[in-house]
Amino acid sequence: MKQATDRHPIVQSAAYLLRWTVFALVAGGAGGLLGGAFSWCIKTATGLRDGNPWVVALLPLGGLLIVFLYKITHEEKNRGTNMVLAAISEKDDVTKPTGPLIFVSTVLSHAGGASVGREGAALQLGGWLGARLSELVKLDEKDRRTAIMCGMAAVFAALFGTPVAAAVFCIEVISVGTFYYAALLPCIFAAFIGSYVSHLLGAHAEAWTILSVPDVSPALLGWSVLLGLLCAALSILLVVTLHKSEHLAKKLLPNPFVRVLVCGALFAGLTLLIGTQRYTGSGTVLIDAAMAENVNWPDFLLKLAFTALAIAGGFRGGEIVPTLAIGATFGALFGQLTGFPVSLSAACGMIALFAGATNCPVASLLIAMEMFHGAGLPYFAVTVSLSFVLSGYYSLYATQRFSFSKTRNEAIDRKSNA
Repeated sequence: MKQATDRHPIVQSAAYLLRWTVFALVAGGAGGLLGGAFSWCIKTATGLRDGNPWVVALLPLGGLLIVFLYKITHEEKNRGTNMVLAAISEKDDVTKPTGPLIFVSTVLSHAGGASVGREGAALQLGGWLGARLSELVKLDEKDRRTAIMCGMAAVFAALFGTPVAAAVFCIEVISVGTFYYAALLPCIFAAFIGSYVSHLLGAHAEAWTILSVPDVSPALLGWSVLLGLLCAALSILLVVTLHKSEHLAKKLLPNPFVRVLVCGALFAGLTLLIGTQRYTGSGTVLIDAAMAENVNWPDFLLKLAFTALAIAGGFRGGEIVPTLAIGATFGALFGQLTGFPVSLSAACGMIALFAGATNCPVASLLIAMEMFHGAGLPYFAVTVSLSFVLSGYYSLYATQRFSFSKTRNEAIDRKSNA
């Protein structure tokens, strides 16, 4: 029998298209169902907390249950999204309990009001789905990586409603400077199918409207440059704060049950003390406020502090939406202080901080295009490119690799500073 490499290029392409189209249909459909169910559970948990503000006092108990679930399944050392990224770049395994655990623990975290996201959980759910499907059809190691990215794209798109950005992000985030083109088509297919299926189940795409997008001018581009510079600095502060607080909590409170109990109690106590739940949950409330030009100056700092406390305690869900909320409120504050259109500044801050913290500039621009209906692209391009380049090699993800330098056209092959 001829080896695959001996086949005519047209035959190879046709076989690739058929194989991965079928896989993407299955992964996209399953990812859409999983993402739709996950979205409904998160929405229900959030609605329960919004209707009963006192529920935040139960956050420590929810944290204890999360730690217990990971302990009884022997997943105490589960690295979450970092494990999924390593399964692609370093051949690590996505463990079988990962999917059910991150589903339940994220819902519990949101029910109690922990400042965590859900798209980070979506990456874990999707990676878990792709790994399980690859086992089912007995894919080899190289195709297994594509399958994991395919699952990630499907569930991420199902949760976020930005299928093009979801597909590109799940490929771009693995190794900065390297793009797995063989995974692009199946990821695109799976993302659109996942987004469509979850929409049929009632999930809604994340989208906001920029109140005013003025014509490009040298002055406005100048403000965009400054905002991009500041977002680069803020992204470093964000990454360092999240990782250092997590390491410090583990050092001071090595017992995970004690750690989640103490951090959960502090989180709940501070929330009740300040008398607002503005900084609980993923942060979409803050994004709404920023886009409506209604923010307070300490919003971005308080959201960062509450997110660091939740992550340090061991609550699950990820950092993506909190990052967007921090960027949006910082951008809105920048607009208030400088005269740069506030809603536009909030949108640019949101996307630029995401680009600096994840090192995914192309996916960031695509998120901006899908999330803001194509408005404001020149401003996004300036802020995103500056934030990405000047944020150095810091990353939300410790296992993210940098294949090429950000400032020179040379290969470096290094891990992040995180």
